[in-house]
Amino acid sequence: MAPMGIRLSPLGMAVFCLLGLGVLYHLYSGFLAGRFAFFMLSEPAAAGPETPHGSAAGGAVDLRELLAVSVLAATRGGEEVKRVREGNVLNAKAKGKTREGAEEQLTTGDLLSNRRMFYLLKSAFPAVQINSEERVDTADQETVPWDRSIPEDIKQKIQPKEVPAESVTVWIDPLDATQEYTEDLRQYVTTMVCVAVNGKPVIGVIHKPFSSYTAWAMVDGGSNIKARSSYNEKTPRIIVSRSHAGKVEQVARQTFGNKTVIIPAGGAGYKVLSLLDVPEKNQEEADVYIHVTYIKKWDICAGNAVLRALGGHMTTLTGEEISYTGSDGNEGGLIASINMNHKALIEKLPDLEKTSHK
Repeated sequence: MAPMGIRLSPLGMAVFCLLGLGVLYHLYSGFLAGRFAFFMLSEPAAAGPETPHGSAAGGAVDLRELLAVSVLAATRGGEEVKRVREGNVLNAKAKGKTREGAEEQLTTGDLLSNRRMFYLLKSAFPAVQINSEERVDTADQETVPWDRSIPEDIKQKIQPKEVPAESVTVWIDPLDATQEYTEDLRQYVTTMVCVAVNGKPVIGVIHKPFSSYTAWAMVDGGSNIKARSSYNEKTPRIIVSRSHAGKVEQVARQTFGNKTVIIPAGGAGYKVLSLLDVPEKNQEEADVYIHVTYIKKWDICAGNAVLRALGGHMTTLTGEEISYTGSDGNEGGLIASINMNHKALIEKLPDLEKTSHK
C-alpha cells in the first residue's frame, strides 16, 4: 500500500517512467552531441589549411610550397646577415679548423641567420629533416610562422608536386663565405637553401643579402634564372676558392693552355652563380667551377640543384654524382659546368682527383 493512503495508478506509473526516460535521453544525447562535435572539430586540425604539410609521420609535402618557404627563409636569413655586417657587430671567433689547417670563422651573422632560417622551415614543415651548418640551440628556439602564401612568379612557373616527407632532406647554409664576410668582401656572401629528395638535389635557392638578388630553381619545374649563352671549352675561365688558386692553376694551364683564366673567389654559392646569367655588375663570369678538397654538402647542394634544373652538372672530380644523404661532407672535390661537355672536362683533369684527398 502506498504511504499516506496514496494509490498509484498504472497510467501514472507509465507517465512517470516516460518522463524519466526523457530526462535520461536528453542527458545522454547531449553527451553524444558533444563528443561528435569534438570529433568533427578535431579532424580539420590535423589536415586543415592552417596545419603545416608533412606534420604527421608518413605525410606528404608539396615541393612548390617548400620552394616558396625556402626562398623566404634565405631572404630572412640574409636580412640578419646584412644587419649584423652593417652594424659591425660580427663578434667573430674561430669555431675550429678545416682539414687544410685554416681557421673557420663563426660570427653573430651566422648564428642569427641560422636561427631565423631553421625555425621558419621547421615551423612550416616539422616532419622534414633539416641539416644546417650551424648547431641549433633548443634553448634559443623561436616561432617563425609562415602564412603559406606563394609568390606569383613561383605560382606561374611551378606546379604543385607532393612527395613523402621522409624522402626529403633540407640543407641550410645560413652564411656562405664567412671568411670573406669578416673581411667585408660582401659580393661573395650568400645564404642558401637546398631540398633533396631521396638524396638528389631538386630545389636550390641562392640569395645575395647585400644586393637582394635571389636565384631559385626546381628540377623538372622551373626557375627565375638562366644559363649564359657563351662559353669557351678550349680556354675556359675556371673559378676556384681563393685558397686553392695555386693548386689548380698549374694543372689547369697544362691541360687547357696558357690562356686559361683562373678566377679566385669566395663562397660556393657565388661560384655557381658565376656560371649563370646573373644581372649584377659585381658578379664575375666563369665557365667551370672546380674545388679540389673536401667540402660540406650545405655549401654545394643549392648550387647543384640550380645547375641540374638548368641542364648543368656538378659531380666529384671523377664524375660521380653527389648524394645528399648520410654524412655532411663530400670527399671527392667537385667540378661544375653548364652547356659544356662535362665528361670531356673530367677526362682532361685526371690529376686533380688526387689533390682532393690532401
